Amino acid sequence: MIDWVWPFAFTLIPLPVLLRSFWKPLQRQQAALAVPDITNFQIEETSRGSMLASAMPWRALLLWLVWAALVTALARPQWTGEPVTLPTTGRDLMLAVDISGSMGTEDLQLGGQVVNRLTVVKSVVSDFIEARQGDRLGLILFGTNAYLQAPLTFDLQTVNRLLIEAPVGIAGGKTAIGDAIGLAVKRLRQRPDGDHVLILLTDGANNVGEVAPIKAAELAKQDEIRIYAIGVGADEMRLQSAFGLLGSRIINPSAELDEKTLKAIAEKTGGRYFRAQNTEKLVEIYDIIDALEPIEQDAETYRPTAALFHWPMTIAWLAFLWLILCDWRGWGHD
Repeated sequence: MIDWVWPFAFTLIPLPVLLRSFWKPLQRQQAALAVPDITNFQIEETSRGSMLASAMPWRALLLWLVWAALVTALARPQWTGEPVTLPTTGRDLMLAVDISGSMGTEDLQLGGQVVNRLTVVKSVVSDFIEARQGDRLGLILFGTNAYLQAPLTFDLQTVNRLLIEAPVGIAGGKTAIGDAIGLAVKRLRQRPDGDHVLILLTDGANNVGEVAPIKAAELAKQDEIRIYAIGVGADEMRLQSAFGLLGSRIINPSAELDEKTLKAIAEKTGGRYFRAQNTEKLVEIYDIIDALEPIEQDAETYRPTAALFHWPMTIAWLAFLWLILCDWRGWGHD
Protein backbone atom coordinates (compact mmCIF):
# COMPACT_ATOMS: atom_id res chain seq x y z
CA MET A 1 0.00 0.00 0.00
CA ILE A 2 1.03 3.63 -0.51
CA ASP A 3 1.25 5.97 2.48
CA TRP A 4 1.89 9.70 2.62
CA VAL A 5 4.38 11.13 5.12
CA TRP A 6 3.19 14.73 4.69
CA PRO A 7 -0.39 14.49 3.29
CA PHE A 8 -1.12 18.09 4.33
CA ALA A 9 1.05 19.17 1.38
CA PHE A 10 -1.92 18.57 -0.92
CA THR A 11 -3.54 21.70 0.51
CA LEU A 12 -1.10 23.64 -1.69
CA ILE A 13 -2.76 22.42 -4.91
CA PRO A 14 -5.10 25.48 -5.28
CA LEU A 15 -2.27 27.95 -4.50
CA PRO A 16 -1.73 29.03 -8.17
CA VAL A 17 -5.46 29.85 -8.54
CA LEU A 18 -5.37 31.97 -5.38
CA LEU A 19 -2.27 33.83 -6.54
CA ARG A 20 -3.85 34.48 -9.95
CA SER A 21 -7.02 35.87 -8.35
CA PHE A 22 -4.93 38.33 -6.32
CA TRP A 23 -2.75 39.22 -9.31
CA LYS A 24 -5.61 40.39 -11.60
CA PRO A 25 -6.68 43.39 -9.45
CA LEU A 26 -3.07 44.58 -9.42
CA GLN A 27 -2.91 44.43 -13.22
CA ARG A 28 -6.11 46.53 -13.60
CA GLN A 29 -4.52 49.39 -11.60
CA GLN A 30 -1.80 49.90 -14.23
CA ALA A 31 -2.11 52.97 -16.53
CA ALA A 32 -3.41 52.33 -20.06
CA LEU A 33 -1.50 53.45 -23.16
CA ALA A 34 -3.45 56.02 -25.23
CA VAL A 35 -2.88 56.11 -29.00
CA PRO A 36 -4.59 58.16 -31.73
CA ASP A 37 -5.59 55.18 -33.85
CA ILE A 38 -5.91 51.63 -32.50
CA THR A 39 -7.18 49.90 -35.60
CA ASN A 40 -3.91 48.19 -36.43
CA PHE A 41 -3.36 47.25 -32.78
CA GLN A 42 -6.77 45.66 -32.64
CA ILE A 43 -6.06 43.48 -35.64
CA GLU A 44 -2.69 42.39 -34.32
CA GLU A 45 -4.04 41.78 -30.83
CA THR A 46 -6.94 39.77 -32.20
CA SER A 47 -4.59 37.58 -34.19
CA ARG A 48 -2.27 37.16 -31.25
CA GLY A 49 -5.17 36.48 -28.89
CA SER A 50 -6.54 33.69 -31.04
CA MET A 51 -3.04 32.24 -31.28
CA LEU A 52 -2.61 32.27 -27.51
CA ALA A 53 -6.06 30.81 -27.06
CA SER A 54 -5.01 27.80 -29.09
CA ALA A 55 -1.71 27.53 -27.24
CA MET A 56 -2.93 28.08 -23.70
CA PRO A 57 -4.91 24.85 -23.10
CA TRP A 58 -1.98 22.47 -23.44
CA ARG A 59 0.46 24.93 -21.81
CA ALA A 60 -1.89 25.33 -18.87
CA LEU A 61 -2.24 21.58 -18.57
CA LEU A 62 1.54 21.13 -18.56
CA LEU A 63 1.97 23.81 -15.91
CA TRP A 64 -0.71 22.23 -13.75
CA LEU A 65 0.92 18.83 -14.24
CA VAL A 66 4.27 20.22 -13.10
CA TRP A 67 2.71 21.83 -10.03
CA ALA A 68 0.64 18.77 -9.08
CA ALA A 69 3.67 16.47 -9.47
CA LEU A 70 5.81 18.75 -7.27
CA VAL A 71 3.13 18.84 -4.56
CA THR A 72 2.79 15.06 -4.76
CA ALA A 73 6.54 14.66 -4.31
CA LEU A 74 6.41 17.07 -1.36
CA ALA A 75 3.78 14.86 0.27
CA ARG A 76 6.44 12.12 0.44
CA PRO A 77 4.69 9.03 -0.93
CA GLN A 78 6.15 5.73 0.20
CA TRP A 79 5.34 2.11 -0.41
CA THR A 80 4.77 0.01 2.72
CA GLY A 81 5.18 -3.73 2.41
CA GLU A 82 3.66 -6.63 4.29
CA PRO A 83 4.77 -7.15 7.95
CA VAL A 84 7.99 -9.14 8.31
CA THR A 85 8.55 -11.13 11.49
CA LEU A 86 12.02 -10.85 13.00
CA PRO A 87 13.69 -14.02 14.28
CA THR A 88 13.25 -13.46 18.02
CA THR A 89 12.73 -17.01 19.24
CA GLY A 90 16.24 -17.35 20.63
CA ARG A 91 17.91 -16.42 23.88
CA ASP A 92 19.57 -13.36 25.31
CA LEU A 93 23.21 -14.39 25.71
CA MET A 94 25.94 -12.16 27.04
CA LEU A 95 29.50 -13.36 26.40
CA ALA A 96 32.18 -12.18 28.82
CA VAL A 97 35.67 -13.04 27.55
CA ASP A 98 38.90 -12.57 29.49
CA ILE A 99 41.58 -10.83 27.39
CA SER A 100 44.05 -10.14 30.20
CA GLY A 101 47.78 -10.68 29.75
CA SER A 102 47.67 -14.32 30.87
CA MET A 103 45.46 -15.16 27.88
CA GLY A 104 48.61 -14.83 25.81
CA THR A 105 50.04 -18.01 27.36
CA GLU A 106 50.86 -20.53 24.63
CA ASP A 107 49.70 -23.80 26.15
CA LEU A 108 46.91 -24.91 23.76
CA GLN A 109 46.90 -26.37 20.26
CA LEU A 110 44.88 -25.38 17.23
CA GLY A 111 45.29 -27.15 13.92
CA GLY A 112 48.35 -29.01 15.16
CA GLN A 113 50.18 -25.82 16.20
CA VAL A 114 50.79 -24.43 19.67
CA VAL A 115 48.99 -21.11 20.05
CA ASN A 116 47.96 -18.83 22.88
CA ARG A 117 44.72 -19.23 24.79
CA LEU A 118 42.95 -16.24 23.27
CA THR A 119 43.52 -17.55 19.73
CA VAL A 120 41.79 -20.82 20.63
CA VAL A 121 38.97 -19.00 22.40
CA LYS A 122 38.40 -16.77 19.36
CA SER A 123 38.22 -19.79 17.06
CA VAL A 124 35.77 -21.75 19.22
CA VAL A 125 33.58 -18.83 20.32
CA SER A 126 33.47 -17.51 16.77
CA ASP A 127 31.87 -20.75 15.58
CA PHE A 128 29.51 -20.60 18.55
CA ILE A 129 28.42 -17.07 17.62
CA GLU A 130 27.81 -17.95 13.96
CA ALA A 131 25.51 -20.80 15.03
CA ARG A 132 23.32 -18.49 17.14
CA GLN A 133 21.15 -17.22 14.27
CA GLY A 134 17.98 -15.77 15.77
CA ASP A 135 19.52 -15.07 19.19
CA ARG A 136 20.52 -11.76 20.73
CA LEU A 137 24.19 -11.76 21.65
CA GLY A 138 26.25 -9.22 23.54
CA LEU A 139 30.00 -9.10 24.12
CA ILE A 140 32.01 -7.95 27.14
CA LEU A 141 35.81 -7.95 27.09
CA PHE A 142 37.59 -7.63 30.39
CA GLY A 143 41.05 -7.45 31.89
CA THR A 144 41.91 -4.80 34.46
CA ASN A 145 38.67 -3.13 33.35
CA ALA A 146 35.48 -4.49 31.81
CA TYR A 147 34.16 -2.99 28.57
CA LEU A 148 30.91 -3.53 26.69
CA GLN A 149 32.05 -4.15 23.12
CA ALA A 150 28.62 -5.01 21.73
CA PRO A 151 25.17 -4.62 23.33
CA LEU A 152 22.58 -7.35 22.88
CA THR A 153 21.95 -7.48 19.15
CA PHE A 154 20.93 -9.71 16.24
CA ASP A 155 23.98 -8.48 14.32
CA LEU A 156 26.11 -11.55 15.01
CA GLN A 157 28.62 -10.62 12.33
CA THR A 158 29.59 -7.45 14.17
CA VAL A 159 29.82 -9.27 17.51
CA ASN A 160 32.07 -11.86 15.90
CA ARG A 161 34.30 -9.25 14.29
CA LEU A 162 34.72 -7.33 17.56
CA LEU A 163 35.81 -10.53 19.30
CA ILE A 164 38.27 -11.55 16.58
CA GLU A 165 39.87 -8.08 16.49
CA ALA A 166 40.47 -7.95 20.27
CA PRO A 167 44.19 -8.25 21.13
CA VAL A 168 45.63 -9.71 24.31
CA GLY A 169 46.03 -7.19 27.13
CA ILE A 170 44.11 -4.34 25.50
CA ALA A 171 41.86 -4.09 28.58
CA GLY A 172 44.75 -4.34 31.01
CA GLY A 173 46.94 -7.14 32.35
CA LYS A 174 44.91 -8.06 35.44
CA THR A 175 41.52 -9.81 35.79
CA ALA A 176 38.33 -8.07 36.96
CA ILE A 177 35.85 -10.94 37.00
CA GLY A 178 33.45 -9.22 39.39
CA ASP A 179 33.27 -6.07 37.27
CA ALA A 180 32.60 -8.13 34.15
CA ILE A 181 29.68 -9.91 35.85
CA GLY A 182 28.34 -6.62 37.18
CA LEU A 183 28.41 -5.03 33.73
CA ALA A 184 26.63 -8.05 32.24
CA VAL A 185 23.94 -7.88 34.91
CA LYS A 186 23.41 -4.19 34.20
CA ARG A 187 22.86 -4.85 30.50
CA LEU A 188 20.74 -7.99 30.84
CA ARG A 189 18.37 -6.51 33.39
CA GLN A 190 17.29 -3.96 30.76
CA ARG A 191 15.74 -6.76 28.73
CA PRO A 192 12.13 -7.96 29.34
CA ASP A 193 11.52 -10.64 31.93
CA GLY A 194 12.72 -14.09 30.89
CA ASP A 195 15.70 -16.41 31.04
CA HIS A 196 18.96 -14.52 30.70
CA VAL A 197 22.34 -16.18 30.37
CA LEU A 198 25.91 -15.02 30.91
CA ILE A 199 28.77 -17.16 29.60
CA LEU A 200 31.90 -16.16 31.50
CA LEU A 201 35.31 -17.32 30.26
CA THR A 202 38.54 -16.69 32.14
CA ASP A 203 41.92 -18.25 32.85
CA GLY A 204 42.73 -16.62 36.17
CA ALA A 205 41.46 -15.23 39.45
CA ASN A 206 39.83 -11.94 40.34
CA ASN A 207 42.66 -9.65 41.43
CA VAL A 208 41.30 -6.18 40.65
CA GLY A 209 38.00 -4.34 40.33
CA GLU A 210 35.33 -2.64 42.42
CA VAL A 211 32.89 -5.56 42.72
CA ALA A 212 33.74 -8.92 44.30
CA PRO A 213 32.81 -11.91 42.08
CA ILE A 214 30.52 -13.49 44.70
CA LYS A 215 28.75 -10.18 45.31
CA ALA A 216 28.26 -9.78 41.57
CA ALA A 217 26.88 -13.32 41.40
CA GLU A 218 24.34 -12.43 44.09
CA LEU A 219 23.18 -9.48 41.97
CA ALA A 220 22.85 -11.83 39.02
CA LYS A 221 20.80 -14.22 41.09
CA GLN A 222 18.40 -11.42 42.08
CA ASP A 223 17.81 -10.70 38.39
CA GLU A 224 17.46 -14.41 37.58
CA ILE A 225 20.56 -14.45 35.37
CA ARG A 226 22.24 -17.82 35.00
CA ILE A 227 26.01 -17.81 34.74
CA TYR A 228 27.96 -20.52 32.95
CA ALA A 229 31.59 -20.17 33.96
CA ILE A 230 34.45 -21.63 31.92
CA GLY A 231 38.01 -21.98 33.14
CA VAL A 232 40.43 -22.26 30.23
CA GLY A 233 44.08 -23.32 30.18
CA ALA A 234 46.18 -26.47 30.11
CA ASP A 235 47.13 -28.34 33.31
CA GLU A 236 50.64 -29.09 32.11
CA MET A 237 53.18 -27.19 30.08
CA ARG A 238 56.76 -28.15 29.28
CA LEU A 239 59.35 -25.40 29.54
CA GLN A 240 62.88 -25.62 28.24
CA SER A 241 65.64 -24.44 30.55
CA ALA A 242 68.06 -21.71 29.56
CA PHE A 243 69.97 -22.69 26.39
CA GLY A 244 68.54 -26.22 26.79
CA LEU A 245 71.50 -27.29 28.94
CA LEU A 246 69.48 -28.45 31.92
CA GLY A 247 66.74 -30.22 30.00
CA SER A 248 63.10 -29.20 30.53
CA ARG A 249 60.62 -29.00 33.31
CA ILE A 250 56.85 -29.34 33.54
CA ILE A 251 54.78 -26.61 35.12
CA ASN A 252 51.06 -25.94 35.66
CA PRO A 253 50.22 -22.81 33.62
CA SER A 254 46.74 -22.70 35.15
CA ALA A 255 47.91 -22.54 38.76
CA GLU A 256 46.27 -19.15 39.24
CA LEU A 257 42.86 -20.29 37.95
CA ASP A 258 40.36 -19.78 40.80
CA GLU A 259 38.08 -22.74 40.17
CA LYS A 260 36.55 -22.52 43.62
CA THR A 261 35.17 -19.03 43.00
CA LEU A 262 34.01 -19.89 39.49
CA LYS A 263 32.12 -22.91 40.79
CA ALA A 264 30.50 -20.79 43.51
CA ILE A 265 29.42 -18.20 40.93
CA ALA A 266 27.83 -20.85 38.73
CA GLU A 267 26.09 -22.68 41.57
CA LYS A 268 24.73 -19.50 43.12
CA THR A 269 23.03 -18.47 39.86
CA GLY A 270 21.79 -21.91 38.80
CA GLY A 271 24.41 -22.36 36.10
CA ARG A 272 27.36 -24.72 35.69
CA TYR A 273 31.13 -24.58 35.81
CA PHE A 274 33.23 -26.14 33.05
CA ARG A 275 36.95 -26.76 32.79
CA ALA A 276 38.61 -26.58 29.37
CA GLN A 277 42.15 -27.98 29.41
CA ASN A 278 42.37 -28.18 25.63
CA THR A 279 40.68 -27.05 22.43
CA GLU A 280 38.53 -30.17 22.07
CA LYS A 281 37.16 -29.76 25.58
CA LEU A 282 36.34 -26.10 24.95
CA VAL A 283 34.41 -27.04 21.80
CA GLU A 284 32.49 -29.66 23.78
CA ILE A 285 31.63 -27.13 26.48
CA TYR A 286 30.15 -24.67 24.03
CA ASP A 287 28.17 -27.49 22.42
CA ILE A 288 26.65 -28.21 25.84
CA ILE A 289 25.81 -24.55 26.37
CA ASP A 290 24.36 -24.46 22.87
CA ALA A 291 21.78 -27.03 24.00
CA LEU A 292 20.15 -24.60 26.46
CA GLU A 293 16.38 -24.21 26.06
CA PRO A 294 15.51 -21.03 24.13
CA ILE A 295 13.60 -18.36 25.96
CA GLU A 296 10.19 -17.32 24.66
CA GLN A 297 9.93 -13.76 23.46
CA ASP A 298 7.18 -11.78 21.82
CA ALA A 299 7.62 -11.76 18.08
CA GLU A 300 8.86 -8.46 16.69
CA THR A 301 7.71 -7.29 13.29
CA TYR A 302 8.50 -4.44 10.96
CA ARG A 303 7.07 -3.25 7.67
CA PRO A 304 9.59 -2.53 4.91
CA THR A 305 9.18 0.87 3.27
CA ALA A 306 10.46 2.36 0.02
CA ALA A 307 10.37 6.06 -0.89
CA LEU A 308 8.43 6.93 -4.08
CA PHE A 309 8.84 10.72 -4.22
CA HIS A 310 11.33 10.45 -7.09
CA TRP A 311 8.56 9.30 -9.47
CA PRO A 312 6.39 12.46 -9.29
CA MET A 313 9.56 14.53 -9.19
CA THR A 314 10.68 12.93 -12.46
CA ILE A 315 7.28 13.63 -14.04
CA ALA A 316 7.51 17.29 -12.98
CA TRP A 317 10.97 17.70 -14.51
CA LEU A 318 10.00 16.00 -17.77
CA ALA A 319 6.89 18.17 -18.15
CA PHE A 320 8.87 21.30 -17.35
CA LEU A 321 11.61 20.44 -19.83
CA TRP A 322 8.99 19.75 -22.50
CA LEU A 323 7.45 23.18 -21.85
CA ILE A 324 10.84 24.87 -22.20
CA LEU A 325 11.54 22.96 -25.41
CA CYS A 326 8.22 24.04 -26.88
CA ASP A 327 8.95 27.70 -26.10
CA TRP A 328 12.45 27.40 -27.57
CA ARG A 329 11.21 25.81 -30.83
CA GLY A 330 8.28 28.17 -31.04
CA TRP A 331 5.66 25.40 -31.09
CA GLY A 332 2.19 26.70 -30.47
CA HIS A 333 3.16 30.31 -31.47
CA ASP A 334 3.30 29.99 -35.26
